[in-house]
Amino acid sequence: MFILVQANPGERRFHDLRPRQRPTAYRESIVAVVLLTTALVIVIALLAAAGAGKLARMDGATYPTALTRAATTFTAVITLAAAVTAALAALFV
Repeated sequence: MFILVQANPGERRFHDLRPRQRPTAYRESIVAVVLLTTALVIVIALLAAAGAGKLARMDGATYPTALTRAATTFTAVITLAAAVTAALAALFV
């Protein structure tokens, strides 16, 4: 008489739980962090641009010149954030 025993007796029990697990929970949190960080960088860039435009106007610059300085500052902050992101990505990969 042979006694047949499964190789993994608990496999069936854990197999039933697999559809209820959420493997994308970690991905969702990464997406949330990336979106919040992007929003923060944009807000900081807008504040820096507004400050640069205001300082240009207080210095006596015309409105087009102040707007150009504000746009340049906004672009510089976004470029700096992209460069820092690229440098950090190279370290973590």
